[in-house]
Amino acid sequence: MIIQAFLRWVETARASDRAKAAGALARAYLRPDLEAEQRQAALMAMCHLLNDSAPQVRLAMAEALADSPQAPRAVILALAEDQAEIACTVIARSPVLTEPDLVDLAASNGSLTAGLIAARSKVTRAVSAALAEVGDEGTLLLLLENPNADIARRSLGRIAVRFGHCASIRRWLLERPDLPADARQHLVEQVSAALTGWQLARTVLPQNRLERLKSEACETALMEIAGDLPAVDSEKLIEQLRSNGKLTPALLMHALCTGRIAFFSSALVRLSRLEERRVHALLASGRMHAVRALFESAGLTRDVAMVFVEATLIWRGADELTTADKFCSQLLASCRRPADAEAPVSQLLNLVEKLQRREVRALARIYAEDATLAA
Repeated sequence: MIIQAFLRWVETARASDRAKAAGALARAYLRPDLEAEQRQAALMAMCHLLNDSAPQVRLAMAEALADSPQAPRAVILALAEDQAEIACTVIARSPVLTEPDLVDLAASNGSLTAGLIAARSKVTRAVSAALAEVGDEGTLLLLLENPNADIARRSLGRIAVRFGHCASIRRWLLERPDLPADARQHLVEQVSAALTGWQLARTVLPQNRLERLKSEACETALMEIAGDLPAVDSEKLIEQLRSNGKLTPALLMHALCTGRIAFFSSALVRLSRLEERRVHALLASGRMHAVRALFESAGLTRDVAMVFVEATLIWRGADELTTADKFCSQLLASCRRPADAEAPVSQLLNLVEKLQRREVRALARIYAEDATLAA
């Protein structure tokens, strides 16, 4: 009887009064001591108010119900599809919205809704996966910034593919230890592309120099990535590089000179198609001709393969005190440079020399820092 009187009153009351009454009705519905019959009547009244022409009436209900897990699902879903101000209230806060609800809302209600979902106090893997597919840059930034968002590695990779060109998203992704290796490598290439596309760099440096800088930056970053990867991720990265034609002699030499032996040997397994045990045995103790044959089976020409043979022999004799600088110096001393500066061997030895100079500079910086601290 009370609800019937309420509905008759609603027909003539002012919008501001209807809004106050709607909020009171929603709060009354949530009271634990409300009898079942009264609760059902209150639900019917709220469903009726969903059709009210005044947005403030529906907003009042949304604000009263948004934080309660006992809020009526039918009313919450209707409010979630209302105009932006009303929908935002329940989408951002309501625990009644299920994982499928949020996935559907993210896919069909635009960037504002997706952003609110990305910023919720809890975001599940399925919801994160949906946002990774349909979210815009702002939405995905909110998702990555949300410490309560559970994001699968596959979804991180998808975000990297879709928005690797965005510096802010790259920064958040690269700081995540769970970012897959192939996604990290893709982002490294995006950073290098940004460098070569920088207008000042294009003005100051010739194009061939920019391309070399891009290639060297990618190789350096890849070695940093490879040094921290578990075996499974390392194999995935190697296969991606191989399929993209980026598992080059320069990258292999970079790995060997910087002590990424596991990456180097796994790459040889992939390139030579020999058994892993056989490759490891040849690298560790094979005769010179057998080691050269291994490198040739990986696609290296004989002259380039001989440089790798020399590097392998030096690596065998190295100990824990052998630095990258010392390794590179020994390799440069043991290899003869061809007269042709553009020959593949010359280019490979130039890379070794650059690595050696870089290591010397790094050691000098460390020495200077230690001296400063001691002073």
